[in-house]
Amino acid sequence: MHLSYCTNVHPAEDLPGIVRQLDENAGPVRREAGLDRLGVGLWLPVGTASLLARDGEARATLAAALERNGLELRTINAFPYRGFHDDVVKLAVYRPDWTTRERLDYTLDCAHVLAALLPDGADGSISTLPLGWRDGWGSADDDAAEASLVRLVDGLAALERETGRTVRVAIEPEPGCILDDVADIVAWLSARPRLIADGRIGLCLDTCHLAVSFAPPAEAVAAAVAAGIRVVKVQASVALEVPDPSDPRTEAALRPFAEERYVHQVREAGGTRAADDLPEVLDAAEAWPRDRAWRVHVHIPLHARPAPPLRATTEVLEAAVEAVLSTPDGDRAHLDVETYTWSVLPEQMRPGTLVEGIAAELRWALENLPRALAGAAAATAADGSRA
Repeated sequence: MHLSYCTNVHPAEDLPGIVRQLDENAGPVRREAGLDRLGVGLWLPVGTASLLARDGEARATLAAALERNGLELRTINAFPYRGFHDDVVKLAVYRPDWTTRERLDYTLDCAHVLAALLPDGADGSISTLPLGWRDGWGSADDDAAEASLVRLVDGLAALERETGRTVRVAIEPEPGCILDDVADIVAWLSARPRLIADGRIGLCLDTCHLAVSFAPPAEAVAAAVAAGIRVVKVQASVALEVPDPSDPRTEAALRPFAEERYVHQVREAGGTRAADDLPEVLDAAEAWPRDRAWRVHVHIPLHARPAPPLRATTEVLEAAVEAVLSTPDGDRAHLDVETYTWSVLPEQMRPGTLVEGIAAELRWALENLPRALAGAAAATAADGSRA
């Protein structure tokens, strides 16, 4: 697997800002983690994606910033469209959805940028939203989204003919969306075999979202592969769990994670209760049952160990990576560390600097996912000292 960290943790929305984040964060992260080379899972807001897709000089500026910082680009996060660090994001992150031309054009722009900047011989991946948020969605929206994705497949095929570069788009299930979990992805894409026939559309397995769904990782991955759906990308992420919600410390422990920027969906083990955001549980008129575990969509740093009564779903990440490695193309999946929540985590979970925090996550991945990252680990050992 190719290791990277996702730059949606940084708020830059224009090319100068993105170059600055590579110089001031990504390059120092690589050095702090002791790596000769490091992948970045680049987040490109819509305006910057459009610029880079059409302007060779702009692409050259970005390529130079990647090179001088010892960075490689193999994957792009095209889930957030813009404004991912606005004061309030919440459900706006799911717009525009896949019924719209805007979403298609944006994704194809990202594909053109990626094809131009991929290392020789490497394939690219782009993660995208699971169609849209569920409210108000009907059969006509299904049809429109399918039509957009057909055009996407055609556009990716044309891009490969033009450039010789393969770019795949990976749909990322998320609680509360049309494609809420891996089972929904399997059902929706299986009913539309044209979309997956040539492998250009596959699955992005976000292991925080997977944990919140309470789906067994090996079973979820096996179901996708059995349906002919390739796992293109794994977003290495960890959810927050409350193993015993009857613990009297539960509400006080969870309250600091209920913040204003992002949605933090909550699911109960067994699938009987669901909330679209954490305050819906904490401030519910009728208290949630407390006889089974809860999981919360909060991206916890990979190496973090929340204090009781909370815990991190690290074992789901580890099991998911092992399951993907067992698939025919699993070793070619991109493994992108995606903790975008540093700025909204409780103070005690924040690092001294963002560079230190991200580097600690990468070191954790190298140490704890050795079978997936054997090549990266060997490069680290050979380095001997920080470059």
